[in-house]
Amino acid sequence: MRSVHRLRGAQFPDPARAPADAPLAWGGNLAPDVLLAGYRRGIFPWPLAGGTVTWWSPDPRAVIPLDGLHVSRSLRRTLARGHLHATADLDLAGVVAACADRPGEGTWITPGLAAAYRALAALGACHSIEVRDTGGALVGGVFGVTVGAAFLGESMVSRVTDGSKVALVHLVARLRSRGFTLFDAQLMTPHLASMGAVAVPRARFLSLLAAAADTPADYGPPGPA
Repeated sequence: MRSVHRLRGAQFPDPARAPADAPLAWGGNLAPDVLLAGYRRGIFPWPLAGGTVTWWSPDPRAVIPLDGLHVSRSLRRTLARGHLHATADLDLAGVVAACADRPGEGTWITPGLAAAYRALAALGACHSIEVRDTGGALVGGVFGVTVGAAFLGESMVSRVTDGSKVALVHLVARLRSRGFTLFDAQLMTPHLASMGAVAVPRARFLSLLAAAADTPADYGPPGPA
């Protein structure tokens, strides 16, 4: 950790000068003002097992174009079956807990970070989509932080086939209808690529984020997605 900036308060270093695939800062805390200051600058937290928080701004950045979500034929069939039901902001705590519950894999969503997301939700700055089966069990979901018209995705979970993909479909539809202009997915994965995510150079991403952060948007009320 000695080679990167030690965070004090919410004074983040310039993300444009961050390493492409390493943290740009470490330390600090997970208070709402610190988190929101980081997210506004394109910087997100990644706690380590020992409790230290590292802060990242990778290059490139994964972005899901709000007009370019890929919905496969099999996913269309899943949506048409109607056995999975999506809601918004009715159980953010449950989605966060499900995202953190990865037996055998480990998780970066520590109890402290989970509490921080709940605190952001109480301020109207953290939102979720929940997917449940016909029995009411939580089988998929996604959550993230909002800054202006930017949705900064944090994690998703799937406990049945297409559980997280159904959540993404409903999330993108809500973002498009509510005036959002940017959907950050942080780091590219094969799963995200299959849904239409693209790799955006960090400089371009930071420009898009700056514009989105200053644009008003409203995630909307809790209820059916």
